[in-house]
Amino acid sequence: MSADGQSLTVVLGIEYDGGDYHGFQRQSHAPSVQATLESAASRVADEAVRVHGAGRTDAGVHATQQVVSFQTSARRSIEAWRRGVSSLTPRSLGVLWARVETKPFHARFDALWRRYVYVFSDAPSVPVILRGQVAWATAPLDTDAMHAACRCLVGEHDFSAFRAAGCQSRSPWRRIAAVDLTRANDYVAIDVTANAFLKHMVRNIAGALREVGNGSLTADAFAALFEGGDRTRCPPTAQPQGLYLVGVGYPQFKTAARLPPML
Repeated sequence: MSADGQSLTVVLGIEYDGGDYHGFQRQSHAPSVQATLESAASRVADEAVRVHGAGRTDAGVHATQQVVSFQTSARRSIEAWRRGVSSLTPRSLGVLWARVETKPFHARFDALWRRYVYVFSDAPSVPVILRGQVAWATAPLDTDAMHAACRCLVGEHDFSAFRAAGCQSRSPWRRIAAVDLTRANDYVAIDVTANAFLKHMVRNIAGALREVGNGSLTADAFAALFEGGDRTRCPPTAQPQGLYLVGVGYPQFKTAARLPPML
């Protein structure tokens, strides 16, 4: 507790290159975003802290606007938290902003929605400069067909068809508020906002939509697979390097989503 008897919650907006981490969650055998942040924040606070993230991104998945929180008795300025934590993390992880909450706040449990963007390149050859930042589609993608197919995802549904076998969520039901397809030159982005996501849910959706885009799957067949709820009948999971966590929404404050730089 602080000198006045009040524990504070520090909230950070962070970005990271997921290629350097074995996911967000702490690992005993590999570097993680959580452990890296806890080490840096603990040094700034001069006490051990436990960091909680809004989304537990997988190994190789990036974030342009992840939100984390931790409780501390330390009193520091906003800039001390932002610049101090950033100065103690590798170049692949940085703090975008910081704020202090005096009322209870939890980055994961208080989140109203999360927004992810999956980026394919459908250039004729394998991406070189952005090879760790996008997934190669291997063939041209028909974004109109993909957009037509993904409309069935909007609303509250059972997403068992796009749920990883190791998912630990109690229910497969999630509510997608919006899904969109956009193209920027050779890049095709699948933009999904939902109250929460199942393990590999966006990557599994992206993998299936890629098959629609290259003509291997019709929009009707995509909808049938979705409604069937059998993950084993669906196309393979898309690669992790194409996925970005770009925004998280809270009732306490507003944050602006940040799209990947190629878009």
